[in-house]
Amino acid sequence: MAIFGQSEFDIRCEWGRRGLEELASVCGVVVVVDVLSFSTAVDIATARGATVFPYPLRDDSAAAYSDSVGGRLASSKRGGGFSLSPQSLLGISRGYRLVLPSPNGAALCFSAHCRNLLTACLRNAPAVSEAARRLVTTNSGSAIAVIPAGETWDDGSLRPSLEDLIGAGSVIAGLPGRRSPEAELALAAFERFARDLPATLRACASGKELLERGFAADVDLAAQHNVSRNVPVLEDGAFVSMKQL
Repeated sequence: MAIFGQSEFDIRCEWGRRGLEELASVCGVVVVVDVLSFSTAVDIATARGATVFPYPLRDDSAAAYSDSVGGRLASSKRGGGFSLSPQSLLGISRGYRLVLPSPNGAALCFSAHCRNLLTACLRNAPAVSEAARRLVTTNSGSAIAVIPAGETWDDGSLRPSLEDLIGAGSVIAGLPGRRSPEAELALAAFERFARDLPATLRACASGKELLERGFAADVDLAAQHNVSRNVPVLEDGAFVSMKQL
């Protein structure tokens, strides 16, 4: 239905796969936000010159897909080689072709059909906002959609997550234009927690899960704000740094 497209507004925001489906075809720029951990991992990898192929599943099809694109499949274990762990990607080399599955951010990006798809985290949100503004100007005033990916419950349903709402708000903070109420809510979440993002991410459910598994470094990397000027953009099914284009 058209009402879910938030058509009155320049800056729009909606959750997960269904939100992406509603907004992608009617917005000139789409920004997917998955702070813990897909978007943070993509920022770190592409900033170092790697290419990242998002993929939704980790099964036999992932290995076949990796072979088809001449890539190398990320490790299924955090901490076991290059993986969804942002910390693991700090040493990735320029030109590396990484296939990175995840059920949230990667799944959304793999299935997206839109003109300009960016991914943002807290580390690069202001830079992504600037890039989105430039793309909007090029597209003669098209709307911008910011999509917090959220997490997935055991039954496969969407679990809206605080870190992605905050991340979406950090992107929206740098975007001019009339915001939908949903976008205003994301912005308010960012403004509420911006003073202490590390403590907030450590205390939220997704952050606590990673802390319990021994990945505090990943949470702390993801909590850094405005430390990266890198903008990952999807080109031919893979994320590359916009500065490489």
